[in-house]
Amino acid sequence: MPTWTALTTLTGKAAATALGDALERMAPEPTGVGVFEVEDGSGLWEVGAYFTESPDETALLILSTAMGAKPFTLSELPETDWVAHVRRELSPVEAGRFFVYGSHDADKVPEDKIALLIEAAMAFGTGHHGTTLGCLQALDRLAEQGFHGKRVVDIGCGTAVLAMAAAAIWPEKALASDIDIQAVEVAEANLRANDMQGRVRVVEAAGFDHPELAGPFDLIFANILKGPLVALAPDLTARLDAGGYAILSGILNEQADDVIAVYAQAGNSLVHRGEIGEWTTLTLQKTP
Repeated sequence: MPTWTALTTLTGKAAATALGDALERMAPEPTGVGVFEVEDGSGLWEVGAYFTESPDETALLILSTAMGAKPFTLSELPETDWVAHVRRELSPVEAGRFFVYGSHDADKVPEDKIALLIEAAMAFGTGHHGTTLGCLQALDRLAEQGFHGKRVVDIGCGTAVLAMAAAAIWPEKALASDIDIQAVEVAEANLRANDMQGRVRVVEAAGFDHPELAGPFDLIFANILKGPLVALAPDLTARLDAGGYAILSGILNEQADDVIAVYAQAGNSLVHRGEIGEWTTLTLQKTP
């Protein structure tokens, strides 16, 4: 059975939210509606809807015009087993000592690598994206240099692959959190798949808003986006040990200088800056 997507952009959160609300009242009703800020500094917001019945194109045009948005781009999608498709497309990822793979590639796991089984799922972090890969490489680099993380936390953990990677190389338990309960559930499923239920604790939280996230930590991962990273700078630094490290990603290359400046003002120095494609990963150290 085919499905349809309708996408548009407009300026301003309030207008985008109003358009999203209006889409939800359409007939036929969309299965899902998303409202997202475009993270390029343009001030634009993307509004999209997913339909299992052909949407009313006239109604969509009226809505976009009324809200000052661009006309919706309507696309018809063929019926596809997306999980099977993604599994075919996702090859294993190597990042230093780490080997991230799906169950369909279990026969490819090298004996000399730390293997992490991460299935394609709704939560972010299969290791293929430049941000997750950059964080794994940064972790491997710190460990190679002799650092031992005893109190590690992954803020905005997605699949929890970074927390699991830390727990796989050091004996201490790691902590992970995500604002999205679905991501928490995916993370816990990944822990079970890797037989690491007792090695990583996952909590639902926005930022550091949870009693277990009070710190202090000697290593903090935050693979999110520039905006939240900048907003978290004071809280993250306050929860970091003197001399402790932060590995930050979800940063476009052109945004990295701004993030470095904000964290430097908070009391952190740049240790390493790596780029993979259009994404930058930063390793920072809190000034002792």
